[in-house]
Order: sequence, then C-alpha cells, then structure tokens
Amino acid sequence: MDDQQKKLLKLAHTKMPYGKYEGKYLIDLPEYYVVWIQNNRLPKGELGEQLKLIYELKLNGLEELIRNIKRQYPQ
Repeated sequence: MDDQQKKLLKLAHTKMPYGKYEGKYLIDLPEYYVVWIQNNRLPKGELGEQLKLIYELKLNGLEELIRNIKRQYPQ
C-alpha cells in the first residue's frame, strides 16, 4: 500500500475530535459544516489537511469513494 492509499484509508476512519459533530466520521459531516470550517476555522496540522480533502471530495461529489474504502477496510 503506497502513501496515498494509506492517507485515504486513514481519512476514511478519522472521526471529528471536537465540536457539534464530535465522534462523527469526517466524511459524514454535513456539507454546510465542512464549508463553514473551510471558510472560518480550519485547524492546523493533519486534521486541517484532512478537512481540506473532505471539502474537495464533497465539492466534487466524491464522498462515495471514501465511504467505499471505509466499507472495504473496516477497523
């Protein structure tokens, strides 16, 4: 498994660590919330990078890609 695949696998299983949607998988966050975070309070570090990627996936209608990874590789 290459680094990009590992990154997507980790993204598929990462949950929001705080806030209103604490404990929800990042891919399952409502689109309006992801847009709001992107525009207002994007955290630094790995979580910020993951949320940027979630934003791009949702923007382009590719959420199912991550959901499929989550189903195929359960933790």
